[in-house]
Amino acid sequence: MKTLSKLVRCLSIAGAAFVMTSAALAQAPAKMDDVSVQLDWVVRSDHAMFFVAKEKGFFAQNGINLTAVRKGTGSTDALRLVGNGNAEFGFADLPTLMVGRVQSVPVVALAAVNQKSPMAMISIKSKKPITKPSDLKGMNIGVHSSGSTYVFLKAFLAANGMSLADIKQSTVAPPYESFLVLGRVDAVPGYINAEVPELEDKVGGAGSLSIVQGADFGYRAYGSGMFTSEKLIAEKPDLVARFTKAYLQAFQFVAENPKEAVDIVIKLNPEYAAKADILNKQLQTNLTRSFFSDATKANGLGVITAQQWKETAETLIAQEVLPKTASLTAGYDMRFQTAAKPVRR
Repeated sequence: MKTLSKLVRCLSIAGAAFVMTSAALAQAPAKMDDVSVQLDWVVRSDHAMFFVAKEKGFFAQNGINLTAVRKGTGSTDALRLVGNGNAEFGFADLPTLMVGRVQSVPVVALAAVNQKSPMAMISIKSKKPITKPSDLKGMNIGVHSSGSTYVFLKAFLAANGMSLADIKQSTVAPPYESFLVLGRVDAVPGYINAEVPELEDKVGGAGSLSIVQGADFGYRAYGSGMFTSEKLIAEKPDLVARFTKAYLQAFQFVAENPKEAVDIVIKLNPEYAAKADILNKQLQTNLTRSFFSDATKANGLGVITAQQWKETAETLIAQEVLPKTASLTAGYDMRFQTAAKPVRR
């Protein structure tokens, strides 16, 4: 009888162990998918999600091994590199993604990180103050001849009754903001959540710049976001779903723990240790002016709504950045964001 009882207990323990092991196996990914990410530029605060997802294990929990986060030379190149398969996912300006699709770059937006465009015209206040778009007339504007800042410059001018003919355009190589510091140009298009903290650090601190944000003067558009290729969505939708889920988990962490998020960025990119203060300022700008909207409160972080995507396209069409035949609906896919059920904020 004792032997039978002992056998029953052993079987019970073995059964419980089997259940626990089965549950663990069910949660663990069958295999790890290697993926790489292509950034639009050098590491900035709104790239933090990629590094946080790696460091905090969100990618690993979703069966993803992040092999590389590559720095870039602009949104145009990032879109092209992901579109042709050199990286699985990327980060770029979404209006530039729309332009790229018209030029047959097969990419699709998965999350709008900047719900409102952080693009602005920037000058050094003590040298060339600007308070409104018309102040730019006759100024020497430094800009790269392709990419997100060029797309923005043309659209911003058109939205305010001007064109490239109203300014003197100097084609400069990135980082073009250095030409502003050196006094070789009067103003540059740039990001309030990227270039502004860096420039302020170089030219006199807070208040030393004139900043005319496009969103305040007719430029109604999304900012930057995370994207992938049409091919990856078609061939590996499960991978896209898992990556998006991990990315949005990291987005929530960044929103709730900005200081730790910056610490993680620096830990994984130690060459940026001297820029900790700038990265924190960049992230605070994103938190106060870019990441959140009524749409994210209703639908979750990173959401792209049909209405705002349409308005972004219409803005670019009206300002002749996109052709009139451009689609008002193609170029984004919210199935993966919806399935991930991101936090509403």
